[in-house]
Amino acid sequence: MRKLNNDELPRLTIDEFKQADKMPIVVVLDNVRSCNNVGSIFRTSDALLVRKIFLCGITATPPDKEIHKTALGAEITVEWEYFKTTEEVVELLKNENYSVIAVEQVEGSISLNDFLPENDEKLALIFGNEVKGVQQEVVNSCDKTIEIPQFGTKHSFNIAVSAGIVIWDLFNKIYR
Repeated sequence: MRKLNNDELPRLTIDEFKQADKMPIVVVLDNVRSCNNVGSIFRTSDALLVRKIFLCGITATPPDKEIHKTALGAEITVEWEYFKTTEEVVELLKNENYSVIAVEQVEGSISLNDFLPENDEKLALIFGNEVKGVQQEVVNSCDKTIEIPQFGTKHSFNIAVSAGIVIWDLFNKIYR
């Protein structure tokens, strides 16, 4: 096996990325405090063709050198928008016929293993603060919640890891 050089990888140009068909998924970041997590989620969103990222509350916005450090330019390719409150975004997305889903540990959540999006269903995935998670008021306004199964002594993943797991899983389910 020979490791491929960057110029051998099938990468889209920025213009090609902007024109590419995107997954029917948007990501909502609810008061995410780490710029490195925000940047990492931009990078994952670029890699898996997420439609848009909504940055809410205390979540930092580009341009930001700490976001750029982990996004590696994905903050330029992936469309994003800032809102003061996550509740505003939830209302907007519901009006645009998105199924609004908190990724959170709550009573009655659906295991990610069992969650199957409907054909052509538009999904809005809400990921919360690194310590407090998705705000309860936001959870209350969601259509459903999904939870990543976990089996160790810690019952949380880093938010960027959670986003990567969920987006990758849904990418596979949508394009199966």
